Amino acid sequence: MVKSNQLSASLENYLETIFNIVSDKGGVRAKDISGSLGVKAGSVTTALQALAKSGLINYKPYEVITLTAKGLKEAERIIRKHEVLEDFFVDILGAEKSIARQGACEIEHVIPDDLVERLISFTEFVQTCPRCGDNWIGQFHKRCFTDPPKTKSDCTACIDTRIKILQSEKEKMTSKSTLTTLLDVVAGNKGDKCVVRKVTNKSSVTKRFVEMGISRGSVIEVERVAPLGDPIEVKVKGYHLSIRKEEAKNIQVEWNK
Repeated sequence: MVKSNQLSASLENYLETIFNIVSDKGGVRAKDISGSLGVKAGSVTTALQALAKSGLINYKPYEVITLTAKGLKEAERIIRKHEVLEDFFVDILGAEKSIARQGACEIEHVIPDDLVERLISFTEFVQTCPRCGDNWIGQFHKRCFTDPPKTKSDCTACIDTRIKILQSEKEKMTSKSTLTTLLDVVAGNKGDKCVVRKVTNKSSVTKRFVEMGISRGSVIEVERVAPLGDPIEVKVKGYHLSIRKEEAKNIQVEWNK
């Protein structure tokens, strides 16, 4: 069901633009928005008045525009949708980055939140299920740029290969040696991904992990490590999160270096 107070696609685009400019420059004025979106000043003023009326921004003519707490939350929701869609198009469908970005921009304003969560769950399933994984995705990407198998023998050869890979995955799953901690993963390269297998600390911090979207089977991508090694910036389920080193020690993961 569509909420009666749902923003239009145009206003969501304005809000997202304000967030991005503020993140980049620390502040934003109407002329910055006009230049970024390539629209006339009058149109920007009308949009800003509507966003202010909805309680999403603090706006007065000729003054710096800021996001309210409500506006910040809404902007982050919109941007998360964009990133989830763009990642899905690139990582799962194998689309080019520029095409994925354009598609995400057009879809993010109309796709329901429930479908976004479904996309996240599907992506994690494909990336972590032994029957799928990177090899399976790679075969799909290959299919997009080449002809499909011409005979059943082609499929048979592929199935035989998958059986060997599944056997290897089974051996990994029965071996504890494949597990490490998130703290070990951050010593690798930016963009490295791992899969959560267990949270060892059973104190109240475990609840915080769950609230942040970290649970068994979640895919964590390392984005950045602070100069002194703390905190660690990661991406989980489309959210950008900060985790302390002490917390990272309590997250056991499976990591293919």
